Amino acid sequence: MGTLTLVAGDTLVDVKNRYLKNYASNIPSQCYTKTEDENKKVHNPCFACHITSKEPNYFNDWDLQESYAFPEDALKNRWKNLFKDRTKEVNDISDDEILAYIKQSNYFGKEGEFTLAKKLQNLSKEWDIDGDKKWDGYIPDCYYNFDDEGFDRTPNGDYSGWRAFGYYPFLGTFWPTNGSTDDVLIRLPMDFRKDENGSFNIETYKVNLAIVEALIKQKSIKMHLIDEKKYGVDLNKDGNLTQASQITFEYDPRNGKYMSYIGLAKKKGYKISAGLYPVGTDFLHSVRYIDIDEDNGIKMAARMKELRYGKKVNWATYTDHKALVEEELKEAHDFPDRLEVFIGDAERGVSNKRGWRYQGFIEDEKGELRPQSYEENLFCIGCHASLGALADSTFVYQRKFEHGTFQNGWSHWTQKGLKGIGEPKTPDGRDEYTLYIQENGAGDEFRENDEVIKKFFDENGTLKMSEAKKLQDDMTHLIFPSHSRALKLNKAYKVIVDEQSFIYGRDATVKPVKNVHDELKDEQSTGITNPVRY
Repeated sequence: MGTLTLVAGDTLVDVKNRYLKNYASNIPSQCYTKTEDENKKVHNPCFACHITSKEPNYFNDWDLQESYAFPEDALKNRWKNLFKDRTKEVNDISDDEILAYIKQSNYFGKEGEFTLAKKLQNLSKEWDIDGDKKWDGYIPDCYYNFDDEGFDRTPNGDYSGWRAFGYYPFLGTFWPTNGSTDDVLIRLPMDFRKDENGSFNIETYKVNLAIVEALIKQKSIKMHLIDEKKYGVDLNKDGNLTQASQITFEYDPRNGKYMSYIGLAKKKGYKISAGLYPVGTDFLHSVRYIDIDEDNGIKMAARMKELRYGKKVNWATYTDHKALVEEELKEAHDFPDRLEVFIGDAERGVSNKRGWRYQGFIEDEKGELRPQSYEENLFCIGCHASLGALADSTFVYQRKFEHGTFQNGWSHWTQKGLKGIGEPKTPDGRDEYTLYIQENGAGDEFRENDEVIKKFFDENGTLKMSEAKKLQDDMTHLIFPSHSRALKLNKAYKVIVDEQSFIYGRDATVKPVKNVHDELKDEQSTGITNPVRY
């Protein structure tokens, strides 16, 4: 067979294609999990996403723990990759091969240039969705060069605007033991980085980021000492302009309690509200392979599986959010078999109907990053739209480490990993990771992670409390895989890359998954009768 030569933009996947193979691609594969095992024992991984929500998230979908409430066209599980046996393909990849592959960056070129950005700036017709000869979506601009405050720096020392933060990884799928490492960065609009005179000011940016953190967490946030007189804002709400060491969360407009940004953002009157980000907020999320560090531990790989980008483009009030949920609930009641429609394309991303657009890049068959197709982008929307666990459509800023931790919570995983950090607490004070494995009887939604099951459960399926207690001092005892498992997961995902079969699932599985439904019945019960709430 002759060699297939590919030019930039020429891949096995047509990124312009808008015809869906899976009309319910916004419903994640994990939602097809069999919650009842062969012994009729019930497992509950569902509460991770479907939980009591905090306003202005009015979805409050804890009741979805009890039922597979899917439209008719979604009853058939079209995530076909879950049922594949990749044993041979995985065994054909040596450890040395996969390690060499994941250690090679597909974000930076040999000269340190942004490989993907260069392609997007010299756009091929295969990627030009609307035919205007320019890329209208996000062009990668993060240098992944972080200082001791988590700020990304350009080669000449300037600030790119991106800031890395440490956080407690979200439950299940996002634990490295289940397939990937990842990071999340935030960037506020330029106006939030400038003082009232319009000059760039890094202190102004730090304070505004802390204000956003307080708003999203809906709690007061400790900070370094701030001279309130300099900004003309009473940040600690003590009634005076003094030296403040915290951003006090106090927002109740009905009773005359307001909060304010500082600098040019304040001067321009950016809209502000509890639980909401300002318009123009960006998030950058890289999903990566699992590498092995010099100390034989786990670390982020240089190679990205995906680069995900989200931008808040419109403001929605509490009333808007509530009306949207009521509209969706009415639609589900009146037309239970009607699938949701999301507007967007591969170039500009897909709207989640709540003011955000999400867009992503994924590996092509050569391992280089390419734009996701419309259908591949829909995969992201399912988790960033209607879930109780979200705070203004996001998962982890509310899980950010706080002042007093390493670099006061502002760091990238390449600067300090998760080793030695205890597990997080639920809002009602329970150990969150322990609660998850206890309710689920496993460390992943599919209960396929035998490594976690053998470590944390006895032969009767009872949680070993001696193992669970170790999480209070070190969460990685649970969420990090062994070296052999890490390499196996890397290989399994590489097979999907070779196939370019992402529309059929991205879960790094080797054997066919047993604990997942091939097809559901209408309004089928999960068997969960005691939903988790907090």
